[in-house]
Amino acid sequence: MTAPTPAPRAASAAVRRLAADLALLPPSCGPVRLIAVDGHAGSGKTTFAAVLAEALDGAPVLHLDDFATHTELFAWTDRLLRQVITPLGRGEPARYAPYDWNARAFGAPRSLAPAPVVLLEGVGAGRRDLRPELARVLWMEYERGAAWERGRRRDGPAQHSFWERWVAAEQEHFAGDPTLPFADLVVRQGTLGYEVSAGPASTGGPTEAVGTSRPHQSVTEREAQ
Repeated sequence: MTAPTPAPRAASAAVRRLAADLALLPPSCGPVRLIAVDGHAGSGKTTFAAVLAEALDGAPVLHLDDFATHTELFAWTDRLLRQVITPLGRGEPARYAPYDWNARAFGAPRSLAPAPVVLLEGVGAGRRDLRPELARVLWMEYERGAAWERGRRRDGPAQHSFWERWVAAEQEHFAGDPTLPFADLVVRQGTLGYEVSAGPASTGGPTEAVGTSRPHQSVTEREAQ
């Protein structure tokens, strides 16, 4: 289930503008501006989050694959709130044990210090229980069937049965707790890279240039397949 972490790459001027605008937002979780990158499995969230993190001077990326498990695909909210959101909200380091999808067990604990911006990446990052702590919600727009097929190719035949369960679980999650209607920005993979536009929940204001100063804001990094 866990996608390989992409190698850092140089960010384009458009991504740097996006990063600069996000960095100007008021803190949303204690001293932290917590930015959600949500979307269907296989939609390219991990790659985009890595590019954006690099433009944010190495902002930490918290992957929800470290919180989901084989038996709790979406029932990880309490652990995330307790282990990460609550301490960050107090300005204290978070401490959590990432789930090992091969060993089917939690691994050695990790620490996450408060930072000006922290990216929360994964399916369900913009869920309703987290939105009060989020400075912005970004949605990776990618047709869900195509995204799932890309995820299946990525994970290989050994994960076929898991993907059957995952698809059903993801459909159920978004049916009851959709993220897209609450997205401030929508990110699409264009021919030359990424395009960022205002999302359904965009209200303009200081960061209006991120999504609405142009119909689409191209980002020249090409998404890894």
